[in-house]
Amino acid sequence: MMKKQFYFLCFLALGLVSTAEAQQKEALKNEAIKDLDGKYADYKNIAMQIWNHAELGYKEVESSKLHQKTLKDNGFTIQAGVADIPTAFVATFGEGKPVIGILAEYDALPGLSQAAEPVKKPIAGKAGGHGCGHHLFGTASVASAIELKNLMVKNKLKGTIKLYGTPAEEGGSGKVYMVRAGLFDGVDVVIHWHPGATNEANPSSALANISAKFRFRGQSAHAAGAPDRGRSALDGVEAMDNMVNMMREHVPQESRIHYVITEGGKAPNVVPDFAEVYYYARHPRRDVVKDLFDRIVKCANGAAMGTDTKVEYEIIGGTHEILPVPVLAQAMHANLTKVGGVNYTAEEIAFGQKLQESFPAKNRPNIMDASKIEPYKDESYRTGGGSTDVGDVSFAVPTVGLRTATWIPGTPAHSWQAVACGGTDIGGKGMMVAAKTMTLMGLDLLMDKSLIDKATAEWKAARGSDFKYAPLLGDRKPALNYRDSANGNSE
Repeated sequence: MMKKQFYFLCFLALGLVSTAEAQQKEALKNEAIKDLDGKYADYKNIAMQIWNHAELGYKEVESSKLHQKTLKDNGFTIQAGVADIPTAFVATFGEGKPVIGILAEYDALPGLSQAAEPVKKPIAGKAGGHGCGHHLFGTASVASAIELKNLMVKNKLKGTIKLYGTPAEEGGSGKVYMVRAGLFDGVDVVIHWHPGATNEANPSSALANISAKFRFRGQSAHAAGAPDRGRSALDGVEAMDNMVNMMREHVPQESRIHYVITEGGKAPNVVPDFAEVYYYARHPRRDVVKDLFDRIVKCANGAAMGTDTKVEYEIIGGTHEILPVPVLAQAMHANLTKVGGVNYTAEEIAFGQKLQESFPAKNRPNIMDASKIEPYKDESYRTGGGSTDVGDVSFAVPTVGLRTATWIPGTPAHSWQAVACGGTDIGGKGMMVAAKTMTLMGLDLLMDKSLIDKATAEWKAARGSDFKYAPLLGDRKPALNYRDSANGNSE
């Protein structure tokens, strides 16, 4: 009888401890939300500085500096220029387990200059724009890392926070080099997010991707006076493009292949001796992407043979698909639901309605949908239309993400409309939803070891016991000049 009473008292005590821990965590979450609300102006200022810089991949000098300074001023130790990338960094606070990583991006896109107005209005003298909202991405991640650090200090929570400054997500595969360099070794879970037009945290994947620049070299000549002496490099590019376009009929239907001719000659009356075409190949599975790319290379070689030119190629980027971890996604969704979506002012609604006039009539969802949280669905099988170097991180560490409404519902990514929204409080409010949600998720991981254990087991099972990481871009050095105009020279 005494033994039964003892076990009952132990069980009761454990229940009380568990309840107390849950109450403490809930109190800390409420505190974090309130504290971040009070810092909105500070973080909006940082995001807007980066929105104005609009620096392209691997050229994000000022943006990277600003994030590093903000973190350093808040007690983080900075390791700059990691993985042979001048604008990449790792900011660390704390020690020991668990180790929580947070990803931050800050590169802009070329050709998307736009004022923060609801009508198309490029800014004179400005080439790029944040059409994917990475000025918001990096800032929310920095805000979350700092908030978690403050909570750890105040409440004596054990663990380590690592904020990863990751350049050139847009085609440069910056995170791949960081994974390859072992910078994620020892991390328990990685948290990330992305700007968007909805609020959701469902587990889903992305398309694996290999990108490359194919450079053809021929013989210049007068196109009218001595055409027989010329061998057109542009003919090589066009022949390659024709063959790849015919190949589209004979690839798996989920495949995506797209290209742009980045250099085709300077004058019609001069046979061009150099031409370049930039290709992307995508598919939900990395092994299929490899096969697609090999066939594209064969097209290039055949085109060179048929036009009596020479061709070489440089792989620019390569990313894995994302490996979802549903147990983490469920926790992220619960935190997103607690935070809630975005509420717009009358002025912001008017801005959005004017902006939506530029959309097709059938693609104008209710602006107030930004306040909704999409229901949780396990969509591990689903792949979006894009690719991301977060995929490689997800095969190195259990990874979880979310998307928040930083643009008016219905706004496509990589558009002038996304740039416009990102320059207003519409983008800023969505940014703070992400910062709060990631902070709450970080608290779950810091205070609940069982969540990490469950996630690790699920991740290992999904990855497979025989998995060996091999970057799709091989052993090349970072393509630091991949955004430069073609000139016949490789990086």
